[in-house]
Amino acid sequence: MNTAFGRTIRSWLLLEPLHPGWRLAVFFMGGILAGLGVLVVHISRAASYLRDEPEVCINCHVMNNAYATWRHGSHREVAKCVDCHLPHQNPVAKLAFKGMDGARHSYVFTFRLEPQVLHLSKGAVPVIQENCLRCHHDQLQMVRLAGVTERKCWDCHENVHGSVISLSGTPDTRRPALPSAGLDWLKKQQGEMP
Repeated sequence: MNTAFGRTIRSWLLLEPLHPGWRLAVFFMGGILAGLGVLVVHISRAASYLRDEPEVCINCHVMNNAYATWRHGSHREVAKCVDCHLPHQNPVAKLAFKGMDGARHSYVFTFRLEPQVLHLSKGAVPVIQENCLRCHHDQLQMVRLAGVTERKCWDCHENVHGSVISLSGTPDTRRPALPSAGLDWLKKQQGEMP
C-alpha cells in the first residue's frame, strides 16, 4: 500500500508516523473495540429499537408497568406506544426524536438512575399532547368551546396507563418472553442451564 492513496489513508488514520509494530497494535485494539461494540449492540437488542412493536419498550424492565397497563387498557386496540410517544410530522422527526429519547433512556437505565415514579421529559410532553389531540380531535369540540386549552389531556385522563405509574405498581406483571441474547453458553458455564 505504498501508493498515494495508501499513504493518504495511513496519514488520515494517523498511522503514518507510527512504527510498523505499533500499527499492528492499533489495528488489533481497533478490532477489539469493534468486537465489543458489536457484542453490546447484540446483548442490548439494539436492532429491536428500530421496530415499532410495544414489546420493544419492555426491553427495559422499568417499562413493565406501562406495558401492562397499555395492554389491559382502552388504547391497546387502536394505538401502539409509538403512536402516542413519538412525533408524526414526518419520518425524520420521528426517527430523530426516537434516537434522542432512546439515547437518554439507555443512559438512565444503564447507570440505574431511573426514578421510582416515571415522569415525562419536557420534550415528550408536547409530543404526547399533540398526538392526543390528533387522534381525539372529534371528541374535543366541547372542550375547545369551554376554552380549556392550557391543560394537558392526562391532567383529567390520568388513568391512560393506570392509576399508579411506579416501578412497583404492577409487581406481578406477566410479560412476553424476550428473545435470547445469545448467552446460553455463559449460563451453561455458570450452571444455570441443564
